[in-house]
Amino acid sequence: MEKTKTTTKDKILDLLKKKVKLTVGELTQHLNITDMAVRKHLSVMEKDGLIFSEEAKKPIGRPMLLYYLSEKGELLFPKNYEGLSVEFLNDISDLYGNESIEQLFKKREQRLTKEYATRIGNKSASERLNEIVQIQNEKGYMADSSQLDENTYEIIEYNCPIMAVAKEFKTACQCETTMFKNVLKTENVKRTSCKTEGNNHCKFTIKF
Repeated sequence: MEKTKTTTKDKILDLLKKKVKLTVGELTQHLNITDMAVRKHLSVMEKDGLIFSEEAKKPIGRPMLLYYLSEKGELLFPKNYEGLSVEFLNDISDLYGNESIEQLFKKREQRLTKEYATRIGNKSASERLNEIVQIQNEKGYMADSSQLDENTYEIIEYNCPIMAVAKEFKTACQCETTMFKNVLKTENVKRTSCKTEGNNHCKFTIKF
């Protein structure tokens, strides 16, 4: 999230990040807007899955609701997991050589192949493809697929959750392509476009 908050929604998110849990009354005081306006924003944000609420008992009177960020809401704030991963991988390469990096990604490829294969099972070719797209979406790749002809399909990934790592270590992309071959049970998987090479999206053609 940007440091300069402009909308009331942004301000509420920022306050909950700093204060952890706040009531409607406390938010009203911080934001200097009406109780009704705060409740309206909270209702929308709760429906969007950005915040949760819980009851807090008081010695006297009805319980009050405390609002706090959900995991989805937390993700709106800057994270640097990728930067840390790249640093660790570079350190490993310096200590143990490039071969150790290849082994790490090969291990990841094997782990993902097993994970995907378990979910896909003995489904048909098109069903295997649909399941892979579903798994990729769960992992944040914003994937989609289309059928080009009777035996040929295309997978497009609009997002790359490991972009910083993949730009530094191209073997990550190679391992993904190999994993697709293993899981889809065809050698005819070709990466035709790659974000690490300056393309807008990652694309694969698959022939069965």
